[in-house]
Amino acid sequence: MPSDRVIIFDTTLRDGEQSPGCSMHTAEKLEIASALVELGVDVIEAGFPIASPGDFEAVQAIARQFGDRGTTICGLARCRNEDIDRAGAALKDAMHRRIHVFLATSSIHRQHKLKMDKPEIIQRAVESVQRAKGLCDDIEFSPEDAARTELDFLTEVVEKAIDAGATTVNIPDTVGYATPSQYFAVISHLKQHVRNIERAVISTHCHDDLGLAVANSLAGLEAGARQVECTINGLGERAGNAALEEIVMALATRQDYYHLETRINAKRLCATSRLVSKITGMLVQRNKAIVGQNAFAHEAGIHQHGMLQERTTYEIMRPEDVGFTGSNLVLGKHSGRHAFRDRLVHLGYDLDEPTLEKVFGDFIALCDKKKNVYDADIAAIVENQVVDAPDRWKLISFHTSAGTGSVPTATIQLQEEGKSVICDAVIGDGPIDAVFNALERITGVKARLQNFQVRSLTVGTDSQGEVLVEIACNNQVYHGKAASTDIIEASTHAYLRALNKAAANPYTNRPLHAQHE
Repeated sequence: MPSDRVIIFDTTLRDGEQSPGCSMHTAEKLEIASALVELGVDVIEAGFPIASPGDFEAVQAIARQFGDRGTTICGLARCRNEDIDRAGAALKDAMHRRIHVFLATSSIHRQHKLKMDKPEIIQRAVESVQRAKGLCDDIEFSPEDAARTELDFLTEVVEKAIDAGATTVNIPDTVGYATPSQYFAVISHLKQHVRNIERAVISTHCHDDLGLAVANSLAGLEAGARQVECTINGLGERAGNAALEEIVMALATRQDYYHLETRINAKRLCATSRLVSKITGMLVQRNKAIVGQNAFAHEAGIHQHGMLQERTTYEIMRPEDVGFTGSNLVLGKHSGRHAFRDRLVHLGYDLDEPTLEKVFGDFIALCDKKKNVYDADIAAIVENQVVDAPDRWKLISFHTSAGTGSVPTATIQLQEEGKSVICDAVIGDGPIDAVFNALERITGVKARLQNFQVRSLTVGTDSQGEVLVEIACNNQVYHGKAASTDIIEASTHAYLRALNKAAANPYTNRPLHAQHE
């Protein structure tokens, strides 16, 4: 690999899924994996196969579908024989595969979690790397909590792991404790003192507990690391991981400083961000770097004046470089299919003909409801057409009644697949509560609403409102998202989508993932 090339290791489907409320089923993981392949990710950490039957199934499905597409599919394993064997079994159908084994090395972990001394740690690490090496050639070893490990011991562990067959050594800042200069010093020390370091790629894996994950990752690259472990939107345990989009655009925008490159198709960044947000239910903050709704907004008059004179006065990246969709006025009700298709391609969507026809029909209907249609409106229309799970129940009609002195009521008509339409009317604390109660009573799926968010997609009183709901059902969390100029309609569709997911998921009591890195 060229010395100026950085390997992008995406762990959205593993570490990102460990973020509370972000659990995904296999179909959703496959959808994200497909987007990551299109994005140009080098390595996809698809999951932790030993964690549950659902995790094993997802890693196996991703390995089978994408393991020959030029992207390496990776499975995580603790330094335990059963973990390693399970990961090997899940990955065996992939042409390009990697087993990632990890074992904590810091004194606090040795003393309080593992109850192991240094020689035992080294022996376990070596034996585990060797066992994994018998199952595939590409092996990554992570000394968990490396940033808080004594440098002499960390050096010894890394050297022995490489001798045992590790081709990548990952140096995790597991709890986000390091500072950029400290992390730079750790990577530099390993480069200088690990006898066989040229036989392995050094990787970074930084958490964002102090808001330094991206800065630490970039410091690691400056010190000689050539792989970055990151996630879309910075998802991950606690405060999350280094954000892939920020790493990629920092290297691209400041190529004059870092002199490093990736193979990421940056124009797919915003589309991938939206997909992950939609599936996980984790909304991206408006001022989030690169992919936030305000990332390219200029409100101050002096900024706007400068932009009109010369874009680079206040904009170091072009919105189109990352596939950004904001409040850009695009098309009207008289626009033809050809212009509409061109706009979809510009926004990063490649739809088949039947889906295009449905989306175009929804676009024309939206044009009748609101005066101006924006890129963000079109993105919402496309996402509304994506099927998250088999639609066991379809909405036929809804009607709500509410007002001062009256009891809020919702009348809902649903049709179960292959059966006749069912109608019910239910009261609630308000029209939306009544709708949710009616949907639950008809479907028979009892859920607890954990989160309900509404946000405006663009500007104006006729803007589409996007509704996100999060429900808990049978110890699992499910998300639903929908958009409409009618907030109650959007809420109805969002809640029904979440209920459909709950009805379709066979894994209703999946165990918690092991915490790592």
